[in-house]
Amino acid sequence: MSLSPTNNNLLVHDPFYRLGVGMMVVNYNCQILVCQRADMSQTQMDAWQMPQGGIDFDEDPLAAALRELKEEIGTAQVSVIAEAKNWLSYDFPEELAKALWGGRFVGQKQKWYLLRYEGYESEINLNTAHPEFTAYKWVDLEQLPHLIVDFKRDLYHKLVAEFKPHIRALKQEQADK
Repeated sequence: MSLSPTNNNLLVHDPFYRLGVGMMVVNYNCQILVCQRADMSQTQMDAWQMPQGGIDFDEDPLAAALRELKEEIGTAQVSVIAEAKNWLSYDFPEELAKALWGGRFVGQKQKWYLLRYEGYESEINLNTAHPEFTAYKWVDLEQLPHLIVDFKRDLYHKLVAEFKPHIRALKQEQADK
């Protein structure tokens, strides 16, 4: 795996964690894109998440983020606002760890990006070649940790804290126009 030039921190890869990327996509109203997984049980239908996905062998994390957006929401019409300072990880619940990827991973380690959506709403298409989501919506930053499944909540709190100053600046920029 190659690391993007903007990522100065070294990645020490733990083979028990799947490497991936996550994308906090913000629109011009400074709201965040969240999507409802297609594979959720009926009891978990209120759980939402931001787009995320794996990094292919020798793939740059930012390239992976753009590829995953295209695969998951049908478009990658975004510009980069910020990159998380560090790789962030979370553990799967035990039953999920056994079921995913043949039980090879205990969790995921991800590089997160804050991206501004530059396209039209009509370009978002969840009916992709391999649909992962059934619905999407735009929410305020503070809502994110309350929408996510429990085992990812701590990671979402960290993302909100890290990207909040950037989103605050975007809101100010919008107010000044």
